[in-house]
Amino acid sequence: MVNPIGRKLIYAAAIALVVCLAHGCGQQGAAGRLNDLGSLEELGPTIGSLVRVTSPAVVKIEGYGLVSGLKGTGSAECPPRIRAYLTRYIRRQIPSRGKLNVDEYINRRDTAVVFVEGIMPAVASQGEYFDVLVTALPGTQTTSLDGGWLFETELNIAGSFGVATKVLADAKGPIFTDKISGVRADSRIGHVMAGGKVLSEYKIMLALARGDYEVSNAIRNRLNGRFGRETARALQSGEIELTIPPEYKQSKQRFMAMVGVMYLTEDPALDQKRIATFVERLARSQDKFRSEVALEAIGNESRGKLGALLNSPDELIRLHAARCMLNLGSDAGLTVLRQIALNKNSPHRLDAFAAIAAAAAQNDAVALSRLLLRDDDFVMRLAAYEQLREADDSAVLQEQIAGSFYLERIAQTDGKAIYVSRTGQPRVVLFGAPILCRGNIFLGSADGDITINAPSGAEYVTIIRKHPKRPDVIAQLRSSFEVGDIVRTLCDEPLKEDEPGRGGLGVSYADAVFLLKEMCDKGAVRAEFRAGPMPNFGLNIKK
Repeated sequence: MVNPIGRKLIYAAAIALVVCLAHGCGQQGAAGRLNDLGSLEELGPTIGSLVRVTSPAVVKIEGYGLVSGLKGTGSAECPPRIRAYLTRYIRRQIPSRGKLNVDEYINRRDTAVVFVEGIMPAVASQGEYFDVLVTALPGTQTTSLDGGWLFETELNIAGSFGVATKVLADAKGPIFTDKISGVRADSRIGHVMAGGKVLSEYKIMLALARGDYEVSNAIRNRLNGRFGRETARALQSGEIELTIPPEYKQSKQRFMAMVGVMYLTEDPALDQKRIATFVERLARSQDKFRSEVALEAIGNESRGKLGALLNSPDELIRLHAARCMLNLGSDAGLTVLRQIALNKNSPHRLDAFAAIAAAAAQNDAVALSRLLLRDDDFVMRLAAYEQLREADDSAVLQEQIAGSFYLERIAQTDGKAIYVSRTGQPRVVLFGAPILCRGNIFLGSADGDITINAPSGAEYVTIIRKHPKRPDVIAQLRSSFEVGDIVRTLCDEPLKEDEPGRGGLGVSYADAVFLLKEMCDKGAVRAEFRAGPMPNFGLNIKK
């Protein structure tokens, strides 16, 4: 599962996702547009006017892997070149490789060779997690990847299979096939949520239009003076290698925007002119973000004149000014952002909360998050939950189910809702816990293999599952009426013979999501059902 570092990065992505859900993802400041962020020439040359980014903003990666645990829906078909590669790779990975006949294993009907692809996050950090798309090879007899598990798979630059290149990431985990969208999904295609893992730090390279080591040294010194000694390194080629400073690990694109608008030279008198210019532009220009990051790049000297904008009658101006002030360490910015976040009539409250979550002291962010757990707007409640989860706050009670997803309960919300993620870390979140299932219910999975039943007057819920590979074998367990207990009973691993405890029925996360939606839709559970968005890979799916 996800380690603490990966979890922090997934959290940052989750907060960004919540903002995107609320009002689109058209944020400014992409890493590849440094020249677009340059400012007025009379104020001096910006770094963005002198360099271009030579590293791509995102990297498409791919590889071939093996999915196991299928219900006879796999196939032995595999091109010889890919089979030879997988044989070598699997033998390297398994310590007891001498005891496993890899070729026979690939030939089994409960396995399938698959194509795995993904997009590494922009300016990826080592240990960062991302979703990967998994597709059965075209022309094979594989009919479904449902319920399968992707073995660890190497991922390289797209189009480099068979070439000796550095492995950039790996991927593994349970296949998620969406069963709740209403449109029948192709079961030969699925994805592994947060299944990809970046293996090494991804460096940003800035290149001068003309190689000039003196200028590259000046850029290095300027960046290191502002952000710390390890931020920039000038190379003999005239390029500058950047490392994201620790304080911007969760705001990488903002950091890159600041690099673009930062002036190459420092001068106290000129800095005051720059500050006055950008404060004026923040108040009057349509491109307020550009002015905001320019003031942040200048540093604490901006706080004096910028503070005057905190009293502006225009809330959008107050938002940009306060976010910049908070990033520069001013509690005055925190006060204004908190007011906006709590204003139920404000269209900017989610942006204000995201700024607090990213830059405020943890105690301040947690205190606000606890208030917002009772907000009328579910999007705000979701953002507050994400922050509290990241802070390991006691408001979020968490347990791991079958090593594949998290079940989380939040008691402090007024309304009851069940939220399931379909991108990033797999989670079932119970807002307003405990959530109880009513009696007199009967429902099941789409394939009929799982049944949840509680006749009128029953003291417990009966859950029945047919064996995935032996239809004549049926397992039956009892659960309480609490939804979390039902999820645990469904999805926990079955106990081995003579093993103490109750165990579970080994149902997949995807099937549990379907059943939870059915329970809400059919009135078995009086709670709002909310599903997170599916990932947008932006890839050409090979069918």
